[in-house]
Amino acid sequence: MTDNVITPGLGEDGVGTDRLVAGAAIILIIAAVRGLGSVVRRYYLSMAESRTKGSWRSAVYRQYLLQPLSYLRSTPTGDLIAHADNDMVVAGIVLRPLAFAVATVVLAILAVISLALVHWAFGIVALVVLPVLFVLNNAYSKRVAVPAARVQQGVADVTGVAHESFDGIMIIKSLGRTDDEIERMRVASAELRERRLVVGRLRAVFEPLLEILPNLGIVVLLLIGGGLVANESVTVGELIGAMSLFNVLGLPIRIVGFFLQSMPASVVALERIDGVLDLPEPEVRGGDTADLPSGPLPSGPLPSGPLPSGPLPLSIDDLSFAHGDHQVLDGLSLDIAAGETVALVGATGSGKTTILELIAGLTTPDGGDMSIGGVSYENIAPRKISERVGLVFQETFLFAQSIRENITMRDRAGHDGTTLGDEDRAALVAAATASRAHGFIQQTPEGYETVVGERGVTLSGGQRQRVALARAIYRRPSLLLLDDATSAVDPTIEAEILRGIDAESMTVLIVAHRLSTILLADRVVFLEDGKIAASGTHEDLLAEESNEGYRTLVQAYEQDSSQGVLSAAADLDRKSREKQ
Repeated sequence: MTDNVITPGLGEDGVGTDRLVAGAAIILIIAAVRGLGSVVRRYYLSMAESRTKGSWRSAVYRQYLLQPLSYLRSTPTGDLIAHADNDMVVAGIVLRPLAFAVATVVLAILAVISLALVHWAFGIVALVVLPVLFVLNNAYSKRVAVPAARVQQGVADVTGVAHESFDGIMIIKSLGRTDDEIERMRVASAELRERRLVVGRLRAVFEPLLEILPNLGIVVLLLIGGGLVANESVTVGELIGAMSLFNVLGLPIRIVGFFLQSMPASVVALERIDGVLDLPEPEVRGGDTADLPSGPLPSGPLPSGPLPSGPLPLSIDDLSFAHGDHQVLDGLSLDIAAGETVALVGATGSGKTTILELIAGLTTPDGGDMSIGGVSYENIAPRKISERVGLVFQETFLFAQSIRENITMRDRAGHDGTTLGDEDRAALVAAATASRAHGFIQQTPEGYETVVGERGVTLSGGQRQRVALARAIYRRPSLLLLDDATSAVDPTIEAEILRGIDAESMTVLIVAHRLSTILLADRVVFLEDGKIAASGTHEDLLAEESNEGYRTLVQAYEQDSSQGVLSAAADLDRKSREKQ
């Protein structure tokens, strides 16, 4: 364009209209092609970035849910959240410029060849400037790798402090520890700031050099090219073309620079993600890999397994489990008949909750065997265990959704669930009635559609426990495990709940921490030092002289309970037994 249109156009004769129109048309066509290429490139690279991050996030989330409780308990929550959030963002930064950066390498090679074809001196300038750019980028990448890793860990630390502060806000406020928590966040934030400033200082040194080198190359070309034009070794158009090519290379080179600058932090973040993805998947009992959750759980009943229908007997043989060096369970054996209600009693730390977690399949024993319905746990897939065994904790967790969704868990499984069929509605009401939650639910503003706050904060402790119990009953488990799940419920209502559970449909094992609960059980199992010290009815255990530990524990329960509450519970229990 310079040699054939602009330079002749500045002369006395000028250029013809045809040549001017043709030149303008060529510029417009090239601009249109470049614009279209940019749109297509940006669209597909953005899609690749978004879909890759989506795949990573789904894989990490699935891996978290598959891991045993021991991993989730030992890994700080801040790290778990950082892996699923900030690490994804940082690891994906290089995805969008990746293809462009690879193409730029090809463009740079072709540019050097093109410049050398114009004049060998131009090629030498390119051969000097471009390698220097790559050397600087490589030096920057090496220097920033470790500081970038420390930044990622700092983000996880800040996230962990924030999570603990928000999660324990009631404790913080009640103990007046607000200023201390603010100081914790200030210290963690200051540490993160210093780590980011280290990275910032490195960027401040290298990025200006990466920005200025292409411009210096243009200046050198102009100095050399001016002499060559004067000697008529090159034309003005060839010089301007060479300078324009250097200018065109400036943006791709900066893209490569951004790519290489972002690479260290992205590599560190991806290594953290890979650390999660490389965790071994737990061994699948029963050899049924289809039972591992690869996606949303389906609504309705899960596929039936080899277990018989109705209440299931439980058999535990020589069970052992340890937390590190602490032996929690040591050779424990227990048999529970189908339809029986058994109270598990023992001092704090005796292993009661651990037994329930083992029965529910949340943790794996170190030794021994368990079976339900005559089938060993080794031959039952995890999903079948969760179908037939229901566990309700003392510390209940409710999602910030409607009461209906918290009980049915339909929305949590990825289904709409806005309407329930007659059968599902009847099962919902029956479960809430059995847990004595139906009454207070009906009194809420929107009944079962009332949305509770995060963790169910808008409900009282007893109401949350009854909703959680309804959630377990709704699934019609054959074995129901209650980890002091009625501790916040009035003893009279507790008695109604336990007596309302149909013995023909489920076996019940209760961790009991008050006498009113013990009195409602068919049998009491006293746990001591990881073993069963005694088993029998409450009256029988009190009568045996060797059960001094049980009597001491019961006396402590009696001191913690009001005499009137105990009398009401015992009276209700007596009337219920008389009816039977």
